[in-house]
Amino acid sequence: MKCPFCNSLEDKVVDSRLVRDGKAIRRRRECLECGQRYTTYEYIEQSPILVIKRDGRREEFQREKLLNGIRQACHKRPVPAEQVEEIVDKIEAEILARGENEISSVDIGIIVMKYLHTLDEVAYVRFASVYREFKDVEEFEDILKEVERLRNLEAVKNAQLPIFEDEKSN
Repeated sequence: MKCPFCNSLEDKVVDSRLVRDGKAIRRRRECLECGQRYTTYEYIEQSPILVIKRDGRREEFQREKLLNGIRQACHKRPVPAEQVEEIVDKIEAEILARGENEISSVDIGIIVMKYLHTLDEVAYVRFASVYREFKDVEEFEDILKEVERLRNLEAVKNAQLPIFEDEKSN
């Protein structure tokens, strides 16, 4: 690896660690020429996934764009940054697990809303208002009714007792 300080190609790895839930390796390197230390990251190179926009355009999937959209929805909400990162990791993993090289922005929005619903209801409504392009107050009322319905379903699910012994752990 070329040293960013002196451009030497002679270095040694002094530390290696798995990061991002095993999706990357962080390496601390030391240049044998100038003695400076620097960090590199090693990732699996995946073929790019294309996002099919509503107008038919295609653009490369960008994790940062997804992360920023969810951060905006969670702005000034009691949602830790780590939880936002975890959700983005889960969404990205779900997209990759499809094994397809294209996904519609509509499908991404549906996946995001699934995760935001369980994270924070206000963030869910905020995201939905942008994703669904609300035009009037009635559309906000509809999404609020949907949140209430989902909340009630979750309460019923949590109140039910398991039928079988092995369901207690779920």
